[in-house]
Amino acid sequence: MSRINVTQTFLPDFDEYAKILKRAWDKKWITNNGELAQELETKLKEYLGVKHLLFTGNGTIVLQMAIKAMGITGEIITTPFSYVATTNAILWEGCTPVFVDIHPENYTIDVSKIEEAITEKTQAILATHVYGVPCDIEAIQKIADKYQLKVIYDGAHAFGSKYKGNQILSYGDVSTCSFHATKLFHTVEGGCIITDNDELAAKLRLYRSFGHIGDDYFDMGINGKNSEFHAAMGLAVLPHLPMLIESRRKASQSYDTLLGNARIKRLKIEDESNFNYAYYPVVFDTHEDMGAVKTALEKENIFPRRYFYPSLNNLPFLNEKVAMPISDDISSRVLALPLYAEIENEVIEKICSIIRANIV
Repeated sequence: MSRINVTQTFLPDFDEYAKILKRAWDKKWITNNGELAQELETKLKEYLGVKHLLFTGNGTIVLQMAIKAMGITGEIITTPFSYVATTNAILWEGCTPVFVDIHPENYTIDVSKIEEAITEKTQAILATHVYGVPCDIEAIQKIADKYQLKVIYDGAHAFGSKYKGNQILSYGDVSTCSFHATKLFHTVEGGCIITDNDELAAKLRLYRSFGHIGDDYFDMGINGKNSEFHAAMGLAVLPHLPMLIESRRKASQSYDTLLGNARIKRLKIEDESNFNYAYYPVVFDTHEDMGAVKTALEKENIFPRRYFYPSLNNLPFLNEKVAMPISDDISSRVLALPLYAEIENEVIEKICSIIRANIV
């Protein structure tokens, strides 16, 4: 069997991509907010039903831009169960991450524990829609309103997921997303930042391009923009999104059926019709079971991934480490199994067979 990774990048027909890119190629306008980048922003705003969306270089820089643009300098309540970029963005902007443990069923931040973590230095909540599963958006907003806190959602995994009929990325003061090649929707490298606030959107637009318009400088800024090559990929991938989600849904159902009553815990999704099937994580009874399965799969050239490990409260460069019992536990036992639009059922069958053979 050829190597099977935790995901596989969907690539549209090359001629489809090249036809779109040729528009920029012919104009020799390949960066600095070209017409393809502008078109992609327009189509993404329409798809997501949002007011302002900026196409950017990646899904990390947008978290930094959000923190900076809203003037956050103190403590930010956040989750320990996410990719390292979530915590890194807080630290990079000179702020202090305050971890709150996660819900034991869906692994998003446990809203029942947020208020006890709030201090006079708390300025924001930065929560992750883990695996594309929505946080408890209404409860988070209620807490934020009560204590006058900003809400930032790390929606790196969340493109295409919905909450009560609305796109997940339409919530919060700011929502961000990653368009990395490993994601459901991608532009090879890229990301976006979303807000309904006109003033904040104007500031973010300046931040994205060194703070200048034309040759004049209006504000401090960084290089957060993206190119026409990446925008062309996004424009080529976007029409395939319904097929990508449906293919992943069917693959996930195959996993569900084949794993049956195996001694593993699966992600709890309140409304599956609103889920984007970005990942298929399973949690084993013990760390030893997880390790045995991971080793057995790798021997067969199949490479799941420990999304997310380590729990971010244990990062070695933190000044102070605090225990997060649920996140610490889940991160020690979780594996994300291979899932992508073109995964073959025979591969899923083999993976499930190996799992069943290595847990008792």
